[in-house]
Amino acid sequence: MSELFIQGPNKLSGEICIHGAKNSTLPLMAASLLCDNECILHNCPVLSDVDTSLKILRYLGCRVQRSGNDVAIDPSSADQCKIPDSLMREMRSSIIFLGAIVSRMGKAELSFPGGCELGPRPIDLHLLALRKMGVIIEEDHGCLKCSAPDGVKGTCINLSFPSVGATENIMIAASCAKGTTIITNAAREPEIWDLADFLNSCGAKIYGAGESTVVIEGVKSLSGCEHRVIPDRIAASTFLAAAAITGSTLTVSQIIPEHIAPVIPILEECGCHFDISKSSMKITAPKRLGRVKSVRTMPYPGFPTDAQAPVMAMTTLSDGTSVFIETIFESRYKHVGELLRLGANIKVEGRVAIVEGVSRLSGAPVEAADLRGGAALVVAGLAAQGVTQISGLKHLDRGYESLEKSLASLGADIKRI
Repeated sequence: MSELFIQGPNKLSGEICIHGAKNSTLPLMAASLLCDNECILHNCPVLSDVDTSLKILRYLGCRVQRSGNDVAIDPSSADQCKIPDSLMREMRSSIIFLGAIVSRMGKAELSFPGGCELGPRPIDLHLLALRKMGVIIEEDHGCLKCSAPDGVKGTCINLSFPSVGATENIMIAASCAKGTTIITNAAREPEIWDLADFLNSCGAKIYGAGESTVVIEGVKSLSGCEHRVIPDRIAASTFLAAAAITGSTLTVSQIIPEHIAPVIPILEECGCHFDISKSSMKITAPKRLGRVKSVRTMPYPGFPTDAQAPVMAMTTLSDGTSVFIETIFESRYKHVGELLRLGANIKVEGRVAIVEGVSRLSGAPVEAADLRGGAALVVAGLAAQGVTQISGLKHLDRGYESLEKSLASLGADIKRI
C-alpha cells in the first residue's frame, strides 16, 4: 500500500497546468453510450474513477482505446445492459450510467453505487425522474432492475434539490426520448454546461444548460463527436489553497477562471492577491493568512462543497477564527480528526466547523477517509513542520492526477513510497 511522505514546510513556485475535470469526464463517458459511432474525448484525466468508467464501458460491449489524455469510445457494439456489483461499488458516480443504458437498451440492471462515504447521498431524485419518464424500476436487495417497454418519454421534472447527478442523468436519458423534457430547479454547475455542449455536438437539442430551467427535445439518434473536457475547477482550487497556506506565489493555468470564481473571494478575504487572465491566474499569498468570516457550501454558483476540505486545511494556520457551514453533505468533516493530529484547532457541531488558527502544524501519520479530505491533508502537510505521512491514497487517486508529481514540480518535498 502506497503512502505519501511530505517534508515540510514547503514553498511552492512556478506554474501548474490543471488536468481535465473528473466530474465532467464521467458523465461524458456515460453519454457516449447513446451515440451510433465513435466519440473522442480530449483532456481526460488519468484517474482511478475514469479507469472504472472505462471498465464499465468495456463490460457493456464498447470498444475503448486510451492514448495519453485522449479516449476513443466506440459504442456501436454495446450489447449489455447490466453493470456488475464489483464495478458499481468502485465509485459513487457509476449511477450516471443508468439513464444512458436504459435509453439505449430499453432496460438496465445495476446495484447501488459505492465510493466515498459522505453520509446519505440518495439516488432517489434519479429514480423519481426516470420513473416520470416511463422507466419501470424495481428495487430488490440493493439491485435496481429497470425497463422502459414503451421507450423513455419526455416529461416535466421539478427537482426538489438542484442535484448535479440527477440533472445529468435526466439530460442523458432525455436526449433520445420521445417528446420534450423540461427540468426545473436544474443544477447549474459548469459540468452541466460541458455535458450539454457534448450532447449538442452529437446532435441533441438541449437548451438552457447552466440555468435553472433546461429543455431537452428528444431526437431519434446521436452521432459521435470530438470534445475537449473542461478543466477541473476543484483541482485548481486545491492548488490555490496549497499556495495560500504556504505563503507562495503560484500560477494555475489551463483553467476557466469563471468556474473558480466562487472560491476567489474566500482567498482574497484571507489576504491573497490575484492576477487573472483568460486561461490562467496567479496567486500571491501573504506570509500569514487572515481568517475567513464564514464559508457556506452551496450549489453553483455558490462555494463548492468539494473545495470545503482543502480550504478548511488552509485556514488552520490563519490569524483568527474561521467558520464553515456544510449544507450539501452531512458527513463531510471526516478530515477534521486527522487535521487535529497535525495540531489544528477545530471544533465541529453538526454542520458547522469552527477553525481557530494556530501558529504552526506538526507532521504526523494521517489517513485520508475520502477524496477531498485526502487533499486537505496534503494541503496541511505542505505547511506542517516535519514529516507528514498520508495513507489511504486510493481516495486521492480518484480525483487528482499524479498529485505528488505535480507538487514536486512546484518545489514541494513530497514522495510516494
